[in-house]
Amino acid sequence: MLDIEKNKKTKTAVICPIVKDNSGVCSVDDIYRIAEEACGLVVAMGQIVVWRDVVKLNKINAGMYFGSGTIQRFKEQCIAHDVELLVVNAELSPVQQRNLEKELRLKVIDRTAVILEIFGRRAQTKEGKLQVELAHLTYQRGRLVRSWTHLERQRGGGGFLGGPGETQIELDRRFLDNRIIKIKRELEKVTKTRTIQRSARIKVPFPVVALVGYTNAGKSTLFNYLTNANVVAQDMLFATLDPTMRKLKLGHNMEIILSDTVGFISQLPHELIMAFRATLEEVLVADVILHVIDVSNPRYKEQKKDVIKVLHELGLEKIEHTSRYIEVCNKVDVLEEKVLKGIKKGILVSALSGFGVPNLLECLKSHFLMKSKIQTVEVDIADGSKLAEIYRTAEVLTRQETENKIVLTISLKP
Repeated sequence: MLDIEKNKKTKTAVICPIVKDNSGVCSVDDIYRIAEEACGLVVAMGQIVVWRDVVKLNKINAGMYFGSGTIQRFKEQCIAHDVELLVVNAELSPVQQRNLEKELRLKVIDRTAVILEIFGRRAQTKEGKLQVELAHLTYQRGRLVRSWTHLERQRGGGGFLGGPGETQIELDRRFLDNRIIKIKRELEKVTKTRTIQRSARIKVPFPVVALVGYTNAGKSTLFNYLTNANVVAQDMLFATLDPTMRKLKLGHNMEIILSDTVGFISQLPHELIMAFRATLEEVLVADVILHVIDVSNPRYKEQKKDVIKVLHELGLEKIEHTSRYIEVCNKVDVLEEKVLKGIKKGILVSALSGFGVPNLLECLKSHFLMKSKIQTVEVDIADGSKLAEIYRTAEVLTRQETENKIVLTISLKP
């Protein structure tokens, strides 16, 4: 975690570097929206943005990321705005981070550190906190030379705390390695518990539908609307971190488990993808993945690609081409009619008003009906327990009664 007081709003400068070779950014609007998202991350971290700048680079400086002239301008602006923290909306190497701090004489962090800090402040469950700590430790391990001033001292070889001539940095790294191993073991227990819980669901069985999407796409709002839950839903990046699951009825007796997951984001730190794999396992084994897309965002196509990229990194290659994948175009209530007509794929909904939600539920119902087995069964009219069991475990499509029998056409749950 950063050495920043949680209740204090630190004066922060946000720098958004745009590297011409590989940014893919071609318009002023794109650059503006990237800067807005970077500032949104800082606000979500609990700090205040007092100055921001977009810097176009032909190439990245190996030592300090930026050129000397640009850094001098940063220095002047940071003094003018009384900046206490500088955020670079890119991934800095430990050397670049250390050199920038030395030159600017203030704390410098990169995009990865900001996201990790947000996760650290928002995680509520024990599992979530463990995952965040694991990601933090993995990130910090390569930056020990920047984090402490005592790292170059050597320690004698007495006792069991270190061999002869072992440096403080080696001790700190060994401490981090031991802690990482311990957390991984604890998370393995969580994974086993989830597997047991999942096995119990399979026996019932209830299909799992996982909500995924770019952060702030409206997943939690849709989840709340569908399940009458009270998951935190705010107009803020990463409002949801810990997974939430609820049962949802699609028809007479067709039930599913709906899972709300953490929002994805572009340049999602690799440490977080790996650390949150236990949580995201619900996505990996889900029967259906609902990709919630904020179509009111002008960059929604890029955000969609970012989410699919993360799904691929999790092991779901080509998931977008399968029947398990359904796109849900959210926030259509704020779009003009001509814009709506331009959206050719996906189910149009407004999680806020409920527009289009019946179509979404019908789509899910049809999906599971197609994968289910249709059977005709006869039940003795006096056999109430068997009749109740059928209604509990299957979707009853038709019912006909005779003098002694009840004939049911049923769809067995997938």
